[in-house]
Amino acid sequence: MTYLLALDQGTSSSRSIVFSENGEIVAQAQREFTQLFPQPGWVEHDPMEIWATQLATAREALSKAGLRAQDIKAIGITNQRETTLVWDRRTGQPVYNAIVWQDRRSEPACAELREKGQDAEILQRTGLRVDAYFSATKLKWILDNVEGARARAERGELAFGTVDTWLIWQLTADRRHLTDVSNASRTMLYNVRDGRWDPALLDMLGVEASLLPEVLPSSAQFGVSNAALLGGEIPICGVAGDQQSALVGQACFESGMAKNTYGTGCFMLMHTGADFHTSANGLVTTLAAQTGTGPEYAFEGSVFVAGAVVQWLRDGLKAFPTSSDIEAMARSVPDANGVMLVPAFTGLGAPYWNPDARGIITGLTRGTTIAHIARAALDSIAFQSAALLQAMSRDSVQAGGEALRELRVDGGACVNDLLMQFQADLLGIPVLRPSMVETTALGAAFLAGLTSGVYSSRDELSRLWKVQRTFEPQCDRGRAEELMAQWEKAVRQACAE
Repeated sequence: MTYLLALDQGTSSSRSIVFSENGEIVAQAQREFTQLFPQPGWVEHDPMEIWATQLATAREALSKAGLRAQDIKAIGITNQRETTLVWDRRTGQPVYNAIVWQDRRSEPACAELREKGQDAEILQRTGLRVDAYFSATKLKWILDNVEGARARAERGELAFGTVDTWLIWQLTADRRHLTDVSNASRTMLYNVRDGRWDPALLDMLGVEASLLPEVLPSSAQFGVSNAALLGGEIPICGVAGDQQSALVGQACFESGMAKNTYGTGCFMLMHTGADFHTSANGLVTTLAAQTGTGPEYAFEGSVFVAGAVVQWLRDGLKAFPTSSDIEAMARSVPDANGVMLVPAFTGLGAPYWNPDARGIITGLTRGTTIAHIARAALDSIAFQSAALLQAMSRDSVQAGGEALRELRVDGGACVNDLLMQFQADLLGIPVLRPSMVETTALGAAFLAGLTSGVYSSRDELSRLWKVQRTFEPQCDRGRAEELMAQWEKAVRQACAE
């Protein structure tokens, strides 16, 4: 049996999973790490704690599996995206904490770019909307606000990277400074059409080219691990940002295939093939993980509050003691009885892009119970995802592609059968839940396996992907359209001044 080690570095924890060659979990380990909130709207991580927890879980997973370094064919890395780190090339010491993707401190720099009318040019070069979410303005903030950082960068003393780059630097004995195309495409500094760091964008943001890592395909040779770390050298053969990695883990390799990850938020990606297209419906364009010689693209949209609405009901309203209780409570009523809950706790993301929207509950009557509100909360996850999928389908058709045929799902909330059935009903297409829902880590393992020869082709990966359950739409299309119209009306109320 051949084994692959996936390092899955997330926003709240670091995980490592050992997979067998047939895509099954052999052993896994997970450790949470500290979330730092130095000011309102600021979110940071300690880079050394990220590395320490990731290394510890890798060692623990190997130990649980009863395997040694020489038993592992290759390492794949997947990571929280956009999170920004800068460190000293000589000492390896960070000059500042990692600024997390959720952090909003660089919004003034984004507003300045928009005021100068540079957002249209950035969109055409990167496929991204100007937003503090992406790495570029976080990096600019570090250079502008950490004493001596800009001067040191100009002297070539500093290195920038997203979390994957930081892990590769730490893992390799020769301190390789690398990233992959999927992570580079989330920085707002990488030209996804030309496949290079864009000099015009670097000049626009005041970023020295010497800071930047070399960009490789997602399935490539990224070096070998230092033998002292895991008891022997292991090739690093695959790297991708978490959402693009999940697209690989779901075997979405063809234009028109899409996946949705149901977590604290929802992250939806639709593969759009080898041609670059910008969205006319509020989505961003990103590079999919690259396994061949040329680029591949995807439309992406994010729902800011998905599973978090369940946590709000649990912790804020004390509606039930554990999150898993919501399904039974929601099933106790036939439907939400006209109640709509728009969980715009932090504004609304794609396709609405309204940062000023606020959460509302509409349609309350004297007969409304907490069960109806629980049902409306679950429904809101499906409504937001349906709006996103419909926007993606419109973009795909406008670009000469296909409308969505099916939706593949993963993430913690996809185990909720009631939610998945309602999602299928709203979309009018099958919703497919795979037998392996750890698709983010699996995607990293697949990428590493392609480079190291464990797998011969993407067709082989597609054959390994198995459906655990298919949710077929059961709702009349007229009724589904009526429900979506009610949802859009509630959204307009949430967006009203």
